[in-house]
Amino acid sequence: MGEQQSCSRLGRLLRAGWSIPMNRLSQYHPASLALYGYASYVVLGWILLLSPWALDKAVGALDTLFIAMSAVSTTGLCPLSVADTYSFFGELVVLALIQVGGIGYMTFGSFVILARSRSLSPIRTEIGKTVFSLPASLDITVFLRRVIQFTLVFETLGTLALYPIFLRAGDPEALWSAVFHSVSAFCTAGFSLYNLSFEGFTDDFWLHLVIGTLSYLGAVGFIVCADLWRTFTGETERITLTSRIILLATLWMAVFGTVVLFLIEPSFQTMAPHRRVLAAFFQAMTAMTTVGFNTVPIGALSKASLFLLLAFMIIGASPSGTGGGLKTTTFTAIWGVMRSAMHGRLEVRFWDQPIPSERVLNAVAGAGMYLGALFVGTFLLQLTEASGFLDNLFEAASALGTVGLSMGITSALTPLGKVILIAMMFLGRLGPLTLGMAFFCERPRATYPDNDLAV
Repeated sequence: MGEQQSCSRLGRLLRAGWSIPMNRLSQYHPASLALYGYASYVVLGWILLLSPWALDKAVGALDTLFIAMSAVSTTGLCPLSVADTYSFFGELVVLALIQVGGIGYMTFGSFVILARSRSLSPIRTEIGKTVFSLPASLDITVFLRRVIQFTLVFETLGTLALYPIFLRAGDPEALWSAVFHSVSAFCTAGFSLYNLSFEGFTDDFWLHLVIGTLSYLGAVGFIVCADLWRTFTGETERITLTSRIILLATLWMAVFGTVVLFLIEPSFQTMAPHRRVLAAFFQAMTAMTTVGFNTVPIGALSKASLFLLLAFMIIGASPSGTGGGLKTTTFTAIWGVMRSAMHGRLEVRFWDQPIPSERVLNAVAGAGMYLGALFVGTFLLQLTEASGFLDNLFEAASALGTVGLSMGITSALTPLGKVILIAMMFLGRLGPLTLGMAFFCERPRATYPDNDLAV
C-alpha cells in the first residue's frame, strides 16, 4: 500500500514537473515555437556533421552550418560535394535533416504521442496548424497520422522505382542512392549524391517520371493528399476549396512552364523532340515544386528562361507541403484581389465562395514581406559578391524559396555571402510572415469558417 502511494506521489510530481514547461510554452505564439524548433534541429545537425564520423575530408564550420541549414530548410544549395565530403553516416545525417525539415519538425514527436493517445496537447495542436498552415476544416490529429502514412508510402514506392534506374546506370550503391533521392525528391530538397545532379540522365524517361511524380506529390502538399484520400474513401463528397485551388494552379503552371521552355529555350532547339520535351518539363517542374534538381546546366540557359524559372521559384509550391516559395494559394489570393478590384467587388471569391478577409490580408502581407526579403537579400549579395546581378538575384530567390537551383556561384560565395544565404534559407523555411508573427504576435489567430484558404 505504501509503495502504491509512493508511486502515486511520484506520478503526480512528474506530471507537475511536465506541466511547468508546457505552461511556459503556452505563453509563446506557435510561430515562435516553430522558429525555435527548426533552429534547434539546425544546431543539432551542425554538431553531428562536424563530428569525425560524418566526414571523409576536412570541411569548415561555416560550410557545415550552410549544409545543415540547407537540409533542414529543404533547399539543396551546397557549397561543396555531399558525396565527396561526407561518409555514409554524414549522408545519413543530411537525409534525416531533410526528412525532418520536409514534413515538419514536430511531426514525428506528435505521431509518437498519437500512437499512445487519441489527442495532442493544445500547444502541439497550435504549432501543427502553424507549421502546416491548415484550414479549419481539417483535424490536426488525423492530418498528422496521414502525413506519416503518406510519407512512408510515397518514399518507399519512390525507392522501389528508382532502384532499377540507378542500377541500370551502373551506380555501385544503387539502393542507397534510391533511398536518398526518393526522400530528397519527395521533401523537395534537391540534395543529390551526384555532383551534376541528374545531368547524366537527360534521356531517361523513367527517372524524369519518378522524380517529377515524387516532387509534385511533395509540392502540392498533404492537404491535397488527405483531401483526395477522404474523397476516395467516401469520408467526404468533395475536396476542399484549398485543394481545388492548389491542383488547378499547379496544373496551369506545369503546362505553361513546359510549353514556354519548349518554345523559347535556344539550348533545347537542337535536342531530339523527346529530349526537348523532357528537358522543358523537368526544368519547369524543378522550379515550381522548389525541388532544385536539374537535368541541364542552369547557368547555360537563356535570360528569358532564367526569368521564367525565377518567377516560378518565387511563386513556389503549396501550403502544408514540403516545398517553399510564396505558395500557389497566396499567389491566387492576390490574383483574386486584383480580379475583384477590376470588377468592383469588395470580397475575393473562388467558385462563388468568399475567402475570409483575414486570409486575404495574410496573403498580401506575406507577399509583401517575401518580396521585401528578396530585395534585401539580393541587395546584400550585390554588396558582398563579385558575381553579376542576375546571378545574385537567382541565388537569393533560390535560397528564400528553398529551391536549390543555382547559376553556379554557390561554391564561390564569400563567408559573408554564405551567412546571408543561411539567413535567407531559414527565413524561407519558416516564412517571412510566420517569422514576423513569431516576434510581434502574442496570441494565436482566430478560427476560420469551412471556406478557409491555407496561405
